[in-house]
Amino acid sequence: MTVTDARARLAEVVDAARVGHAPVYLTRRGRRVAAVIDAEDLDRLVAAAEDLADIEAATAAREEMDAGEPLIPWEQVKADLGLA
Repeated sequence: MTVTDARARLAEVVDAARVGHAPVYLTRRGRRVAAVIDAEDLDRLVAAAEDLADIEAATAAREEMDAGEPLIPWEQVKADLGLA
């Protein structure tokens, strides 16, 4: 749907995204430029992305440990973060 059409029918666009749980893509000059999605769907996507980032960071940390990288003592981590 073009941005111009979406502007004229905003309530319909929001309802379509909310009820259908599928993004409504907005286009300008034939290219997708934005999407309207249900807020709860967005929350789930953000949480999933954060979980994936945590998993990737944990995997990288394990690989560093397996490679013999020196460990940082917990007391040092707390001090560096201003928690001690």
